[in-house]
Amino acid sequence: MTEKELLYVEDALGHEKYFQSKCSETAAQITDPELKNCIEQLTQKHQEIFRSFYNLL
Repeated sequence: MTEKELLYVEDALGHEKYFQSKCSETAAQITDPELKNCIEQLTQKHQEIFRSFYNLL
């Protein structure tokens, strides 16, 4: 992997961690069960994407 590609993966990891934490924070504040479930699914999706990028390393 080139240095530029590694920088891209690093950025992507940071973005996914940020999205994951924001989704998690938002889900904790939502009272509507259906909407909360949707946001929790987004949190899991961002965790999966993070793992996929991490596994590239």
